[in-house]
Amino acid sequence: MAYSQIRLKILPSVRCLFDKPVQVKLEGLIPHKPVELRSKLIDDRGVIFKASALYKADETGQVDVCRAPSLGGSYTGVEPMGLFWAMAPETPHSKFLKKNVLSPTLVEIEALSGDTGHLLASETNERRYMKEGMNRILLQEGRIKGVLFIPPGNGPFPGIVDLYTLGGGLTEPRASLLANKGYVVLALAYYGFQDLPKNPTKWDLEYFEEAVTYLRGRPEVKGPGIGILSISQSGSLALAMSSFLSGISATVCVNACIANILIPLHYKDIVIPPLSPVMENIKITESGLLDIRNALPDTSLEKNRVSLFPIERASCQFLFAVSEDDHNWKSALFAKQAAATLRNHGKECIKVATYPKAGHFLEVPYMPFCPSGFHAAVGNVVMFGGEAKANSEAQLDLWERVQEFFKSHLGPVSESRLNKL
Repeated sequence: MAYSQIRLKILPSVRCLFDKPVQVKLEGLIPHKPVELRSKLIDDRGVIFKASALYKADETGQVDVCRAPSLGGSYTGVEPMGLFWAMAPETPHSKFLKKNVLSPTLVEIEALSGDTGHLLASETNERRYMKEGMNRILLQEGRIKGVLFIPPGNGPFPGIVDLYTLGGGLTEPRASLLANKGYVVLALAYYGFQDLPKNPTKWDLEYFEEAVTYLRGRPEVKGPGIGILSISQSGSLALAMSSFLSGISATVCVNACIANILIPLHYKDIVIPPLSPVMENIKITESGLLDIRNALPDTSLEKNRVSLFPIERASCQFLFAVSEDDHNWKSALFAKQAAATLRNHGKECIKVATYPKAGHFLEVPYMPFCPSGFHAAVGNVVMFGGEAKANSEAQLDLWERVQEFFKSHLGPVSESRLNKL
């Protein structure tokens, strides 16, 4: 059979938003013949991510990854989006990086003969971050640095501060994809972006207070309160904001620590010192990676309470997402302690979503899994834990939970606004 008759389809369209699933389908194959599907993308650092899976054409000469099982490769079984979530970096210990969301992420899909290795067909999936009409504003308002996303439509919309700054500076994917759902989202930078210090010596909570005040004052934002979305180290800052600042209604902490870490936190005349890591608790794995899971000292001990945030002062609702195989720190234990603290003060304002085999980084759906990587605070490569499939399933579930949580506590996006989106 001529290769020209073989068609690789990405349905419903080759263009979609990053958090949307697609259907990969092959037609025109020789029935029952093996075929290999490969996926590839290049991130903003130039790191190549790849996955592959072996399939067998059915009696009609088709492979539909939504129905057919992978027989080997990066994953096995029926995994409609396996070619996306199973992608791994060619450069070890690299985390997928997408900073600026004005351009899409391009995922190349290739089909090769399982017998000869010849290329049979190829197509590119253009995975975008912003819907048509989204307004992206590079922000420099007073001291505030970041990027503001405003959905199309008349508004007003619920407002959310997204705290996602890693060692490489501000990243925008999560903020933009959440804004697509009908929220005004401020991706707030707090170090390593524009002229913000790359290695700050303290956390200045009044900077974050200025950001909350600014967002609440935008004419497109409806009140009375806003939401906060955080992950990892920024979860501590989210808890500090929720404890001390007004105008916050809902806070999401993904694999967060309940104490201050790294550097002192200042707010007016209050100083909260950081926990000091216990270096002898850091282990080296058989593969030579550092396991820092037990590096932070016991936060239940009296001598460490000075570093805890007074979350009992908070008036917002909390959603803690925790991965039980998080090796960055004991996020499940921290969530348990947070819940106990709030309940001991008569507050039932916390929900905890637990993911047994997931690792530290729970991202937006279909983002490549990051089991290990360079940790800026440690200055070395560490393990983050988790299994790729379980992590992918956790990301899907959490993304829906986050939207439902904000909808419940910030107010729903009206149907008329959704239609405009």
